[in-house]
Amino acid sequence: MTTGADVPDRRRRTGLDQHGRDLTGNPRVRILDVQVLSCDWSVVRKTTFDYRHGDGHWSREQRETYDRSDGATLLLHNVRRSTVLLTRQFRLPAYVNGHPDGMLIETAAGLLEGDTAEEAIRREAAEETGRRIGEVEHVFDVYMSPGSVTERLHFFAAPYEDTTAQEGETRGLADEGEDIEVLELPFPAALAMIRSGEIADAKTIMLLQWAALEGPFEHVRN
Repeated sequence: MTTGADVPDRRRRTGLDQHGRDLTGNPRVRILDVQVLSCDWSVVRKTTFDYRHGDGHWSREQRETYDRSDGATLLLHNVRRSTVLLTRQFRLPAYVNGHPDGMLIETAAGLLEGDTAEEAIRREAAEETGRRIGEVEHVFDVYMSPGSVTERLHFFAAPYEDTTAQEGETRGLADEGEDIEVLELPFPAALAMIRSGEIADAKTIMLLQWAALEGPFEHVRN
């Protein structure tokens, strides 16, 4: 008996070993077996499959995938003041992999948790920044780490109300251990922080560069 497959895990899930078994979209891939390696909050699976290479020969492969479900992220901007609203919070994986203190500056983001992408990002913007936002613009959808993580991240942008973030202002859900600092930055300063390495989060860099190239700050790059 396997937890998450035959036996419910702590989130009462079963059948987690069935995910991906019925894929037929790529004739060069034949799924043979899916095993659940871990199923705490997220699910780690090992999939065995046959793969036909470009020269026609087949090989048997195994890959591990980390499934944390899909998410959404949002760049909050105020064009009149040429500012963006970002967050700063502790990220243990970054800390253990060389970030000086693990405190990453990011766009608001979170998992969908059964909501649509727009519903989820409105929820996360309220929880993480406390701001009311205007019309949400869908920017693009991206697989952030397709070699091992299944997550697809939905990117959005939206204006926020003309209010100034208070120094030391913190947000987040206490019962989830969140301690999120709200940062309001001039847009040119945020771009400069990419170059300096102060902003090292991929989703944030992508949205800031989109905003400069074809988004709300196309006219304000320096």
